[in-house]
Amino acid sequence: MEILEPSRYGEYEAFVSAHKNGGFTQSIHWPQVKAGWGHRVVVSRNAAGEIVGGMLILTKKVPGLNRHFLYAPRGPVFDYGDEAVFADLVEGVKAVAKLEHGFAFKMDPMVMTGDTAFVEMARKYGFTYTEDQTDDDTIQRRSNYMLPLAGRTKEELLASFHQKWRYNIRLAGRKGVVCKVGTKADLPDFMKVYQVTGQRDGFNTRPMSYFERMLDALGEQVRLYLCYYEGQPISGAITTNYAGKTCYVYGASDNAFRNVMPNHLMQWEMIQWAVDTGCVVYDFQGIPLDLSGNDHMHGVYLFKKGFNGQVVTFAGEFDLVFTPWVEKFVDFSEKVQARMRKRRARKKAKQAKAN
Repeated sequence: MEILEPSRYGEYEAFVSAHKNGGFTQSIHWPQVKAGWGHRVVVSRNAAGEIVGGMLILTKKVPGLNRHFLYAPRGPVFDYGDEAVFADLVEGVKAVAKLEHGFAFKMDPMVMTGDTAFVEMARKYGFTYTEDQTDDDTIQRRSNYMLPLAGRTKEELLASFHQKWRYNIRLAGRKGVVCKVGTKADLPDFMKVYQVTGQRDGFNTRPMSYFERMLDALGEQVRLYLCYYEGQPISGAITTNYAGKTCYVYGASDNAFRNVMPNHLMQWEMIQWAVDTGCVVYDFQGIPLDLSGNDHMHGVYLFKKGFNGQVVTFAGEFDLVFTPWVEKFVDFSEKVQARMRKRRARKKAKQAKAN
C-alpha cells in the first residue's frame, strides 16, 4: 500500500483511465471540480511494482470539528474479486483516516447488486452494508440505464432504437434543430435551460462555476452539448468520456419547442461520440429503483428506455466508521438538510407548474 505523492499522480491516472472499473469520479482531475474538498490517493502494487488497485479519496471537513468525512466516489478501482488488493486498499483508507482525522469512510464501487462475495468481503474488513438501499439513502442513484456498444456499428445501434425514437432523431434534423459541441463561452446558454429544468423537475441546480471547473478539469474527456432551434438554446448536456464509458452526467431542456425533439438528436450525437472513441458502453446514468411508475423520475426512465439499453443496478454504499458519535451527528444533520432541500425544490417545481 502507498499513499501517493502528487508527483506520481500521472501513474495513478494512467491506471484508472484504462481499467474496466475506472470512472471519471476516480480521476485525479475530479478534485478540481469539487470545491471545498481535499483529496488523497491510495494505491496497491504487485511484486513488480505495478499499480493493481487504486482509489481517489475525497476529504471534507465537518464545520466546527477537526474531523473529516472520507468518500471514494465509484471507488476503489481494482478487480473486485481480488481480496489481497482490497485488504491493501483498506489499510490505505485507515492510514488516510489517521492523517485527516477521518470519522467515517464511504465507498460506492460499480459492484453489481447481488454480488454476495464482494459484500461478504467488505464486511470481513469492517464495512457495514445495508441491503435494499433506496435512492434517498445513497449519494448516487443505484440504478443506471446503459447501452452496450462493444462490437456494434452506428447503423446497428440506430436500428436497435425504438421506432419512434429513430423517427424523432430524424424529425429534429428535418425541423432544423442544430446540435453542436460547445465551449465554456457557451455555458450561459446551457444554464438558461438547466435552470428551467431544475424548476420544472424539482431539483437544486449547480452554479455555472461548477461546470466551468468541470470543463477545465476534464479537458478532452468532457463535452458540453447544446441544441439550438431558431437561434435559441433548447436543450443541453454535460457528458464525460473516460475509461471506456461515455456518461450523460447533466441534462437540461427548455419547456418550449419540445415538439422538435432536440433531446433525441442530442443523445444520438453523444452516443456517436462514444462509438467514435471506442467506448464499450454509453451510460445514460440515473433512473429510479422503482420502475412501477410511482417515482417522479419515471418519465426520465421511459425516455432512456427508448434507446433499447439495459437497467444496471449497483449494490450501493459501504461504510467504514472510525468515530461513531461523530458519524451519527453528521448523518442526522445531513438528512435534515437533505429533506429541507428537497422540500424547497418541490415547492419551486409546483410553483413553476402553476405558472
